[in-house]
Amino acid sequence: QVQLVESGGGLVQAGDSLRLSCAASGRTFSTYMGWFRQAPGKAREFVARISWSGGTTYYADSVQDRFTISRDNAKNTVYLQMNSLKPEDTAVYYCAARVGVLATMERERAWPYWGQGTQVTVSS
Repeated sequence: QVQLVESGGGLVQAGDSLRLSCAASGRTFSTYMGWFRQAPGKAREFVARISWSGGTTYYADSVQDRFTISRDNAKNTVYLQMNSLKPEDTAVYYCAARVGVLATMERERAWPYWGQGTQVTVSS
């Protein structure tokens, strides 16, 4: 079992930056970590993921070159640095975890462990 708690959300203006954190506990060794988001009335969508070592990252096209995922395994924490925020980035952001790699990791169903979410609102 893995428990996840997100923090760092808030209200910002377009063009601002924000850093989300996700603290993990339980069986965290060898976990892949990911971020998803869900805007009102829309399905949850993949944002970014990172391997256990941190050496492999992957991003959705919509956030490529603006968002950076990283992790500190000593602190059992994964981060999402979000720069140049846009109103369309407004959503509840969720942290997710799984043990081991899977080919379909951009799909919500690939991730068995989820945090409660943190709201990010970007005003224009």
